[in-house]
Amino acid sequence: MADNTPTPAPAAPAPNLGNIITIFSTKGGVGKTLLAVNLAIALAQEGKRVALLDMDLQAVQDMARMIDATPQYSIFDIVSILEKIEQAGNIKNYMTLVSSAGIDFLPAITRPKQSPHITGERIGKIVSMLTPFYDFIIVDGGRAFTDSLIHIFNRSNLILFIVTPDILSVYETRWGLDVLQSLHFPLKMIKLLLNRAESKSGLSWQEVKLALPCEIIASVPSDGRVVGLALNRGVPVVIDSPASRVSVGIKKFAQELIANQSLYIAHKEVQDLRSIKKEEVPVAGTFWDMMGLSDKVKWVKPIEQEDEILRLKRRIHARLIEELDLKRLDMELINNPKKAKELREKAEKIITNLLADETGAFLSSLEVREKLVKELADEALGLGPLEELLRDGDISDIMVNNKDQVYIEKHGRVELTSKKFISDDQVKVVIERIIAPLGRRIDESVPMVDARLPDGSRVNAIIPPLSLTGPTLTIRKFAREHFTIEDLIARFGSLDRDIADFLAACVLSRKNIIVSGGTGSGKTTFLNILSDFIPSNERIVTIEDAAELKLNQEHWVRLESRPPNIEGKGAISIRDLFRNCLRMRPDRIVIGECRGGEALDMLQAMNTGHDGSLTTIHANSTRDVLTRLDSMILMSGVELPIRAIREMTASAIDIVIQTARLSDGTRKITQVTEVAGMDDELHIRFADIFQFKQLSIDRDTGKVIGEFTATGNLPSFYEELITRGIHLSSDIFQVKNIQK
Repeated sequence: MADNTPTPAPAAPAPNLGNIITIFSTKGGVGKTLLAVNLAIALAQEGKRVALLDMDLQAVQDMARMIDATPQYSIFDIVSILEKIEQAGNIKNYMTLVSSAGIDFLPAITRPKQSPHITGERIGKIVSMLTPFYDFIIVDGGRAFTDSLIHIFNRSNLILFIVTPDILSVYETRWGLDVLQSLHFPLKMIKLLLNRAESKSGLSWQEVKLALPCEIIASVPSDGRVVGLALNRGVPVVIDSPASRVSVGIKKFAQELIANQSLYIAHKEVQDLRSIKKEEVPVAGTFWDMMGLSDKVKWVKPIEQEDEILRLKRRIHARLIEELDLKRLDMELINNPKKAKELREKAEKIITNLLADETGAFLSSLEVREKLVKELADEALGLGPLEELLRDGDISDIMVNNKDQVYIEKHGRVELTSKKFISDDQVKVVIERIIAPLGRRIDESVPMVDARLPDGSRVNAIIPPLSLTGPTLTIRKFAREHFTIEDLIARFGSLDRDIADFLAACVLSRKNIIVSGGTGSGKTTFLNILSDFIPSNERIVTIEDAAELKLNQEHWVRLESRPPNIEGKGAISIRDLFRNCLRMRPDRIVIGECRGGEALDMLQAMNTGHDGSLTTIHANSTRDVLTRLDSMILMSGVELPIRAIREMTASAIDIVIQTARLSDGTRKITQVTEVAGMDDELHIRFADIFQFKQLSIDRDTGKVIGEFTATGNLPSFYEELITRGIHLSSDIFQVKNIQK
């Protein structure tokens, strides 16, 4: 009978922590509870301090009846006063002493309606609080994968899976093992106990072993009559029939659990895997020797962080490649969604086991295990540290300088991430994975490559010997969200309503427009938005080096340049595409970026009836566009005098829009300038229509404070807008009073 008399507070617990053994099976009727009870008693009979926990929420009071106990407290009762118990350190007082068995007992609940109140985190905490007081804690985990059970597994040193020698039990066990593996529990901490072994109608021990990936560490023979009699009497079988085959098998197994410490897996936290080393070099150097100060000066190396996690990843990565034979997997397999999923699942299971094998322990935190397994699977099968960055919609650019430096641009600001590659070779493998499906290659003969991902993101890669810091990768992510002019006004403050109305009128009236700015200033995004104002009944042809534009119009033809093949042949330049598009009867020509000899062709086309064209160009100001166009035309090999180029430019281009990324990361339209003809034979007249005036910077947030304002210049084609039926108030061109 159970003794419910409150016991005095125990003495200080022994310093060693007990082993937590969770007994589990996904199939009912395999003898899980019976084995948990009798194993706990057998351990106690060997002189060990044993706690028995009933966590089977679907079979309330079954265990209590087996040991003829009436518990006064349950985990449900303890949860409400857990903090008080933790402070007092007297949780053992809430255990029910079963005198006849020599064990302490604690059920999770005493009534079925209490089960919803049992939460995993607190269960795990209670189990951890009990470990200092016992040599063994035996937990009956039930047969359902609940949050509470997962938390107990996370604190267990051994998961004991009960299987019986029948097909259904073997199938259920295999499924349960798969679930545990998917939750990143290594096979090293899971063992099988074969119950009702030697059954005449059952599978053999060898057949069960071949069907399951875990080690069978013990078997308990079948003896239904003895077990049945003990159950009917309400007395555990090891007490009722100590000499029976069942009792002998359980006692033998208990002795093995005591003697063989290799059955248990130790626990570690992620911080335990790190170490910090500091080295001193007592060499002062020649200069200090000459000064007679060598005994006063000592060079000290900076503190060096030796990250065991990184070294652990390297070891697991190498073993995973060997076990999966990844080097022989072709790209077709990796890019097949079904095969890739199967490969990923297989890899994660192997990584889970390698993680326990390499650390010699079990990482208690499920979140840490998931993170490490995911990162290692990404590194082996995907794009490694870049996977998470590519999925983050707030990141616009990813810049890999080398294996240890991965930068991103997020909300307009460039920052160093904590992401690292295992090695330079892994960076190169990631580059190859990106470009191989695109029919490209990178090696010493072709050490740099430009490419476009299927989602439109631009990729540039360059490797040694050209890159001295190791393989370098830059990804300009394609914006999945199609912004509108309203987004730029209301959400981002990139321009105001007056500027937006004016630019819409310019597009509708078929003005030739250049969007200029530095790298990452938002040129292509703004070009995309300007194209929204093109009427839907016009035929648009876009020409790009890497397709990024996403127009809403249906009558749209997309052209993209092509780099040379491996033999250096077959290249199609933007200039070739531009010449061809003139034969395609375009109403509008939109060039993603003008950067070479196509500048001359574009200016000629704009001067010969193809008005309403749009393009972007790299320049620091609207006036610098002129210099850039001069340079591109002259470098194309065409021998034209500067005067002719300038006259062609002044005649072709109507509006230049300057974009900029400011110090706070925001992007603004800083100038809208009209190209208003020639001042003399060499100088083009520019007239600023709108501009952004920066007034100050907020000291607290670093945010740029400023206003958009008109300059007072009325566009020379204003009357033309009116005659075309585009109603635009002249008031928007009046100078505003800037609020300081």
